[in-house]
Amino acid sequence: MTFPSFSDLILNFSDSIILPVRRAQAPVVYPERSLKIQAINGFKDILPDSVVRWQHIEQRARDIFERFGMQEIRMPILEKTELFVRSIGEATDVVEKEMYTFADKGITMRPEATASIMRAFIEHGLHVQQPVQRLYTIGPMFRHERPQKGRLRQFHQLDAEIIGAVEAQVDAELIAMGQMLLDELGLSVSLELNSLGCPVCRPPFKERLVVYLERISTGLCEDCRRRTHTNPLRVLDCKKPTCRELAQDAPSLLEALCPDCDRHFHEVEEALTRLGIGFSRNRFMVRGLDYYTRTTFEFLTTDLGAQAAVGAGGRYDGLIEQLGGPALPGIGFAMGMERIALLLEQQGDAGLPAVGADIFLAALGPETIAPCSLLAHLLRREGVRAAMDYSSRSLKAQLKQANRQNARFTLIVGTDELARQQGTLRNMASQEQRPVDLSGSAAEQCQRLLRVLRA
Repeated sequence: MTFPSFSDLILNFSDSIILPVRRAQAPVVYPERSLKIQAINGFKDILPDSVVRWQHIEQRARDIFERFGMQEIRMPILEKTELFVRSIGEATDVVEKEMYTFADKGITMRPEATASIMRAFIEHGLHVQQPVQRLYTIGPMFRHERPQKGRLRQFHQLDAEIIGAVEAQVDAELIAMGQMLLDELGLSVSLELNSLGCPVCRPPFKERLVVYLERISTGLCEDCRRRTHTNPLRVLDCKKPTCRELAQDAPSLLEALCPDCDRHFHEVEEALTRLGIGFSRNRFMVRGLDYYTRTTFEFLTTDLGAQAAVGAGGRYDGLIEQLGGPALPGIGFAMGMERIALLLEQQGDAGLPAVGADIFLAALGPETIAPCSLLAHLLRREGVRAAMDYSSRSLKAQLKQANRQNARFTLIVGTDELARQQGTLRNMASQEQRPVDLSGSAAEQCQRLLRVLRA
């Protein structure tokens, strides 16, 4: 089978895309060359000023995940469509409306990470290597949704999964790991919990729920009327005010749990309390994917408008077997990086590490460029962030550039300084200046500068 190149796939995206994607019937008409080509609606560039924030999130996540014994896994962006239909559920919004699917190839750009991780887990027999696997991944996902603040068509997630452990304490540990990440990023969120039961207690509850929903069906939105018989739990999670009001008196799954699920849920709550993690129950939280069982949870914020969920997850004890693997339990969560980045930006990027050059070398005059470039190279080999301008602009212009690069120091080397073998080192914060010995070899000059920079 021949697959299209990644660039060919990207060309299929447009604001008016029809899902699943079908081969165009008419020839493609390209815009006039004079027109600017802009990013596709819902696909956003992450510019250098923002990348600093993203790198901070990723580095903190890797650090915390690895404290909990997690190992990184990386999967392809494209998967067979059947993987998501079987795992997420055919009657879910994701599968029905949101997936970027290439129907003629039977492949889909991943809308979430859990199914892909489970596919890799099964395909490579990871359970044979170690009975309990702790895996995380960081990367882009794709859903065709209406772009808005905190929601894009290409979005990025931090995803963590623990496979092979059924204990309630594992649920609490995973939730505590997510809470620790948000705490260390300096973000204030609330945690909500629910239980979705299991194949023993959920089917009879669904029957009771359908009876209730049929009684109020005339007041429900079109989507909820359709879901009443295809995916009734999703009606409880509808965001439309009329549906939410009508669902207030719906039966609660928490009151219909079987003894095993009820005990498991109480043990999760007890373990979280023991760990000092605050939470509240939300009987209407059902999540949008069919594979969830028992524990479900969300980390919520009030600072992003309608996009309140910063992260969410739950247990999926039947998913691996459903995908053709062994009968192993699992639990995981995903966090939206765009939303975390927005929260960090709103609070003034408190806690972000300072980013900038350690030293800027201002070479004044053509004959100073070569020795300064060699010195910059030797400093970089020693781990120093050294910046330089090769255009021999004025000192004023180069000092402005040093400020734009947030340089701690600027080494000023002009023709006279070069002749005297003595440069001038300026502290950019205090504006204090001091002479620097530039005699001897470039390596010796480098070592003298290092002593100053590391003092």
